[in-house]
Amino acid sequence: MTDNYDFIKFETIKKISETKFKFKDLKNIDKLDSNSPPSVFVGSKLKYPNVNVGILSPLEREENAWMYDAEKHWANENFQVGDVVQLRSGLMNSRFLSSVKDARKENRFLQMAKEIAMSSKQVDIEIELKNKLRIKQRDRVITPHGMHSQLKKAKIVSNVHIPQKIDKVVNDELKANEAMRYLYKNDFDEYVLNKILSIGVLGLKKNKRLVPTRWSITATDDTLGNQLLENIRDYKWIEDYELFVGGFMGNYYLIFLLPNVWSYELFEIYFPGSSWNPSDIIKASTDDEGFYGRKKYASNTVGGYYAARLSILKFLEEIKRQASVLAIRLETPSYWAALGVWVVRESARKTMNSKGFKFESKEELFNSAKQIGIKKFKFDCSTIFEKSKLLKNLKTQTRLQDFF
Repeated sequence: MTDNYDFIKFETIKKISETKFKFKDLKNIDKLDSNSPPSVFVGSKLKYPNVNVGILSPLEREENAWMYDAEKHWANENFQVGDVVQLRSGLMNSRFLSSVKDARKENRFLQMAKEIAMSSKQVDIEIELKNKLRIKQRDRVITPHGMHSQLKKAKIVSNVHIPQKIDKVVNDELKANEAMRYLYKNDFDEYVLNKILSIGVLGLKKNKRLVPTRWSITATDDTLGNQLLENIRDYKWIEDYELFVGGFMGNYYLIFLLPNVWSYELFEIYFPGSSWNPSDIIKASTDDEGFYGRKKYASNTVGGYYAARLSILKFLEEIKRQASVLAIRLETPSYWAALGVWVVRESARKTMNSKGFKFESKEELFNSAKQIGIKKFKFDCSTIFEKSKLLKNLKTQTRLQDFF
């Protein structure tokens, strides 16, 4: 199967190069006979409540269009940064102006975007553009795409396959978080959920609204994480001190599980030359939460906080245990282009799926982590151990238990 996927990847990327060569003067493109992976994008650059809603598609109809928007597949097949940059650069965002409350109204373009977002298979489309193409800049949270232009005309020219369970929650009077809970339990992952949340099909009819994609991604991760925590807070503590080490695309994690009630702290370390640190010194940011979670948005580590947390919580739910979790993300120069917060989610998932190390004491755990950090990443974790709020709180709790 992997060999077949390698061939599809090669052919798809080759097609992008050939198409761009065929349309040397990209700015003169005004019509597309194409298909959507399926994928839509709701922009956040306009003055709220106005948004740009875009239908994403390659410049020509592509047999394997699904690969242009397949984060989990990219991670499973260990795509490299350059592979994803090349794929996404071949995507066109044909967009139209809307207001977030238009999700409750009859709108031809918006109805088309909704159908595409809900589809389980790629959708054939014909598009006519209003003005010249522009090249899209990369964003830290969202998965990038290559070009954009205003939409003039559009129509779907194939059957749209909307899963029955998605159709059910869209037409039932369910709150958005209830709909997400139902779909998640029925094996619709966070990538599907953030897409349909963004396009405004979830929630009570009077409350339905479009949600900018960068917001819907984090809202989905946070909502699903909080729902998992409802059970995890009642589970028994893990028995050992555990360490997981792994990563993806130059993003590496050291994730510590300590036997105690749920709490979570994330440190992100950005090495010089990595995608968000062009300077020549190491930079860092951190956020944390206690047993009952956060009341405010994690404004330092932003979307990465919730994405990594979701992957960790999935692991704890699988083993039916709770723990205090310290996570250290190391963003290295190998991650040279920002591809979106999905990289964080998949890096943390790969880390938690790796074979962990178990220790009988915190001292053993931290000593081993220090050695791994220095040997593998040339980074000494000791400074983080000293600054960690989570570890200080655990020390205080231990002293109180000893006292009583």
